[in-house]
Amino acid sequence: MAIKLRYFAWVRERVGKPDEEIELPAGIATIGELMTWLAGRGEEYAYAFENPKIIRAAIDRSHVKPQAAIAGAREIAFFPPMTGG
Repeated sequence: MAIKLRYFAWVRERVGKPDEEIELPAGIATIGELMTWLAGRGEEYAYAFENPKIIRAAIDRSHVKPQAAIAGAREIAFFPPMTGG
């Protein structure tokens, strides 16, 4: 399944690119599993996803939890926690 991944803020800086389209391997069913798989893709991904508990995710522009299923997603975005006023 091909899916577009988007990276924001320091996640983008650590990965070294704003987005990419990838083929997900079989068995990757949740956001948490995807982050674990991404962390194994190389040093830059390991650095970006070294603490997956603080990374936030959105599927098709809706915020989701790590246990959210990714089946049918067209776009998944990853970003650090945000603050603001």
